[in-house]
Amino acid sequence: MNASTIATRYFAMWNEADADARAAIIEQTWSSDGTFTDPSFEVTGHEGLTKMVETAHQMFPGHAFSLTGTVDEHHNHLRWSWHLAAPGQQPVAGGTDVITLTDDGKITGVIGFLDFAPAH
Repeated sequence: MNASTIATRYFAMWNEADADARAAIIEQTWSSDGTFTDPSFEVTGHEGLTKMVETAHQMFPGHAFSLTGTVDEHHNHLRWSWHLAAPGQQPVAGGTDVITLTDDGKITGVIGFLDFAPAH
């Protein structure tokens, strides 16, 4: 997988409402012991990722995550910035994620930094 494909699948995971479709995206994109850590969440594995995304959907119904700018890449790391917004609205949150990949191109770790977000 190339960096663009990984980013596309990552944001598809966050935005997919159907649990089965989201599970398939997670299976294709993440290592089984992949971790996600940001100021709001710290999870490990596919089940943890699933619960995290479900929580985000409950907290921000009708909102979607989107890539802002370009994907930076070196060695087995990616970096991108994102926004969370409802259609036609200003973003309610935004930040930057640093991604570590396995040798076969699956996500094994994400460290997220929030630039702005509502209190929760």
